[in-house]
Amino acid sequence: MLDNILIVVKGAGDLATGVIHRLHRAGLKVVATELPQPLVIRRAVAFASAMYRESWEVEGVIARRVTDESGLNRALNAGEVPLLADPQAKIVQHLQPHAVVDAIMAKRNTGTNLADAPVVVALGPGFTAGQDCHAVIETNRGHNLGRVILCGGAEADTGTPGAVGGESSRRLLRAPADGEFAGRHQIGDLVSAGETVAEVAGRPVVAQIDGVLRGILHDGLIVRAGYKVGDIDPRAVIEHCFSISDKARAIGGGVLEAILYLLRNHPCG
Repeated sequence: MLDNILIVVKGAGDLATGVIHRLHRAGLKVVATELPQPLVIRRAVAFASAMYRESWEVEGVIARRVTDESGLNRALNAGEVPLLADPQAKIVQHLQPHAVVDAIMAKRNTGTNLADAPVVVALGPGFTAGQDCHAVIETNRGHNLGRVILCGGAEADTGTPGAVGGESSRRLLRAPADGEFAGRHQIGDLVSAGETVAEVAGRPVVAQIDGVLRGILHDGLIVRAGYKVGDIDPRAVIEHCFSISDKARAIGGGVLEAILYLLRNHPCG
């Protein structure tokens, strides 16, 4: 039965949330790990937001911040996704899950290896299937998005954000300096080019295009100059801000496929 399969997902940002949501809906037990103060942009659709509150709900699935094994078990028994502040994912050694999914999206391997679990799946560039994981999931938009790669790696990082509504780099908001972040707008607000959307150390973060504010950092976080602090969607569909993206759903489907396929070839007893 799928409800006996335990998965640990490293990361709980918006793409990781698409993965977690799909695995959970398929009936698998999922535990997620994150930084104590995650620098997540699309907070409305990221289970990482539970780190700033007791819980966070995305499309009917609840992630609950827990601090110990008893809290973890209570959340699982309640049909929720336990979320731990565990940057090194040390819980993996304790839980010995059937599968580990590296969804950190660091574009490099920060510590995942084949010995972590019977099945190890990683998202995007920085991993090689057969060397540090059993499968890599393609994360670049295009024909191969969500593809399960069992030999080799994903497409290389282009360094250019994917186009949304015809806009790429200009849709992103970046910190103008090092310092504390403070937003002036909320996710779902319509903004105009030239408008100040946030501040970093008192310096304005200005929108380059018209659209809806799809994501913005949590107030009070310390960022460095050039760091991404927000995301404007030129399509200006407010509902998109509060639902899992097509990209995250495709990647989630790839992860589910990879786990179920590999479990047949890596039996867990």
